[in-house]
Amino acid sequence: MPTRIRYRVLFACIALGAITYMDRVAISITSKDISAELGLSDLQMSFVFSIFTLAYGAFEIPTGWWGDRIGTRAVLTRIVVWWSGFTMLTAGAFNYASLLAVRFLFGMGEAGAWPNVGRTLSRWFPPVERARAQGIFFVGAHGGAALTPVLVTWMLEWTNWRWVFVLFGSVGLVWAWFWWRWFRNEPREHPDVNQAERDWIEQGRGAAAGESHAAGVPWGRILRDRNVLLLCAAYFVQTYGFYFFITWLPTYLARERGFAAMKLGLFAALPMIACVIADVTGGLAADGLSRRFGRRGGRAMVTIASYLLAAGCMLAGTAAEEARTAAVLLALACGWDSFLLGATWSTCSDIAGRHAGVVGGVMNTAGQIGGMLSPIVIGVVLERSGTFAMPLYLTGALFLIGALCWCFIDPDRAIGK
Repeated sequence: MPTRIRYRVLFACIALGAITYMDRVAISITSKDISAELGLSDLQMSFVFSIFTLAYGAFEIPTGWWGDRIGTRAVLTRIVVWWSGFTMLTAGAFNYASLLAVRFLFGMGEAGAWPNVGRTLSRWFPPVERARAQGIFFVGAHGGAALTPVLVTWMLEWTNWRWVFVLFGSVGLVWAWFWWRWFRNEPREHPDVNQAERDWIEQGRGAAAGESHAAGVPWGRILRDRNVLLLCAAYFVQTYGFYFFITWLPTYLARERGFAAMKLGLFAALPMIACVIADVTGGLAADGLSRRFGRRGGRAMVTIASYLLAAGCMLAGTAAEEARTAAVLLALACGWDSFLLGATWSTCSDIAGRHAGVVGGVMNTAGQIGGMLSPIVIGVVLERSGTFAMPLYLTGALFLIGALCWCFIDPDRAIGK
């Protein structure tokens, strides 16, 4: 019987995703206290949100390439140690400039986490299991994001925002120690993997099955490839929409919808709860429909439907008059925005082959550009108009562009073919 070490690898990746988003989301929940203590305006806080994303996006491709070259065991260890350190150093911020500097270095250190997880799963899971593995991985990320508003709200009852960052940062150091000691880049290198599991994992990988690390990178083919460009455009839209929920949503619910105290924490967590459900069901749906209709048909069904439903819920939630109705509809929009992640990242791995880290970095860089612009656009419009309505309607319209992109993406066509 084959061993099941790949599921332990997946569990470690889930824990990584949870820690990542706990560290990211904490600043949106503590933003009110940070702004009050450091004297920051809404516009300044929007740049604090976005400076992380700027650095994160700038270093995605080189760190993804690094994982392709030397393996994800070393690279993910370095990433987590770095970002945990700067999460803790956020507690030492004493003015606007110092907060910007620390958050930039935090984003720089965390860059490449998603592409390296994508490469890890592409080496440890066969193609027929990749969409569900990618979807389940995001359960950790969104589960951590769902837990964080409630946890931080509770922590702020007995401590200040600075200790929140110290405690959250320390958790990542424990994960890095475990990963370095236990994980191996390839199934055949891990002493607990038997031959049956290795054979199952490597089926369908073809010539790339025995290649631990990529050699030269065909940059020209990657950057001109139609699939890559369309994936980048679609992922820009996905991340643009998602970043509203992990940056400005608590402020929106408090200021525009009148939520307060613990109720604010619960409703701010609702979108991430919807994401957790969407991550699992979206990955399973993508694999199931792909078996029946082929990878192109199955994944297009999942992604196009997701973008259309996200657009409908976003527009309806913004227009809703009753506060709880609006909060629920926006949570559903966030859930549908995440339903497509398993199909998206598994398609990225399938077309990239042994260059999964680099191509994942390219796609995620496009996403982070969207994530960087989202808080700034909302902050600028909020500063000038005093309302969230216009930027949220824009987000709903952008989701329609994501659906259009997926009409032309072909997961069966490798890069350069």
